[in-house]
Amino acid sequence: MVELLLCSLFTILPDYLYRRYAQGKRLGHEITLYSVWYELRWGITSCLMLTVLLITLVFYYHPSTTAAASFFRAVPIVPEVNGRVAEVLVDISDEVEQGQPIFVLDDAKQKASVATLKSQVTEIDAQMGLAKSEIATAEGQLRQAKGAYKQASDELRTKRELFQRNANVVSTRELEDLETLVDTQQGAVDAAEAAREEAELRLDTLLPAQKASAEAALAEAEVQLEKTVVRAGVSGRVEQFTLRPGDFVTALGRPAGVLIPEDAGHNGLVAGFGQIEAQVIRVGMIGEAACPSMPLSIVPLKVIGVQDYIASGQVNAGQQLLDPANLSQPGSILVRLEPLYDGTLSRLPPGSNCIVNLYSDHHAEIASGEAGFWGGLYLHMADAVGLVHAAILRIQTLLLPIQTLVISGEH
Repeated sequence: MVELLLCSLFTILPDYLYRRYAQGKRLGHEITLYSVWYELRWGITSCLMLTVLLITLVFYYHPSTTAAASFFRAVPIVPEVNGRVAEVLVDISDEVEQGQPIFVLDDAKQKASVATLKSQVTEIDAQMGLAKSEIATAEGQLRQAKGAYKQASDELRTKRELFQRNANVVSTRELEDLETLVDTQQGAVDAAEAAREEAELRLDTLLPAQKASAEAALAEAEVQLEKTVVRAGVSGRVEQFTLRPGDFVTALGRPAGVLIPEDAGHNGLVAGFGQIEAQVIRVGMIGEAACPSMPLSIVPLKVIGVQDYIASGQVNAGQQLLDPANLSQPGSILVRLEPLYDGTLSRLPPGSNCIVNLYSDHHAEIASGEAGFWGGLYLHMADAVGLVHAAILRIQTLLLPIQTLVISGEH
């Protein structure tokens, strides 16, 4: 309607003024309801053609969509371990801070595991102390064996010297017994050294490894115990939290509720535009949004991202081959927008639907001279007709409360 009224100012109005003042035809006399088409046929035809052209130009270079919303991701409240709820620490709808406990699971099994592993660590510490005592004992036995070996060796050496001087003083049998005793004492020394090395190896390698393994298992058990306290991953509001003590929750399939982050939906909008506008929309374009949840407000936006693929073309592996004829409707170009000024979307409830207009800007192309005179004139005109679209958005914003509350009766 706005386009039609605007075009009539340049077509029907001049045609009427020519008929009225140049030909002397008056409204209500020569120009009536039955003769208006014949009298103003040039102006009416030109108005319709110009209106169609203007609407096409406006909607192509200045895309508009009602498929825009402040999408947000709700965080499901699920435990990392399965268990039965022992205590609930928040209400059905409550504000929570990051790291704040939400509910507690029954932790008897985890506590028992922690206590058992702590006992194992204590036992290994005791074994390490016992190993130190065994080393001291082995060292004492080694010194004793070495002393006995030295005494036997000295006695054998003395007897051999006596035997060499006078064979009648020491018998051969006595020398053989001493040699056997020396070998026996040497074996005792070797056994004592082996016992000491075994005790040192046990103290330095085996027991530390067992202790490290037990401490790692204890740390894992303490982590599992900590997981029985479910905490908020982010700051926000807990909603639909109907969990009660005695309920059984699992990591899959049974979430306890949802957590809405405090900044959810306030960072920008996501909009879907028609595929015909894929060559027009680009990063950096300025836009405006009007949302029913923020009546009588226009929010300036900026395009920060354009998805370079269309979701409807996604292929999923299945039992049937893809048939493009089964596509019910063409997909849209997904565009991400953020407010041009900080805080302008702070009052917008997450999940709100909005009307979004984007406005083209060919100033750089015109200033560079690449488009030429006529091309620059055309692009300048294409940018200028964005005022029509901006006016339409403001009219929609003004009429939206009346249309919603009075005409449609949604109240």
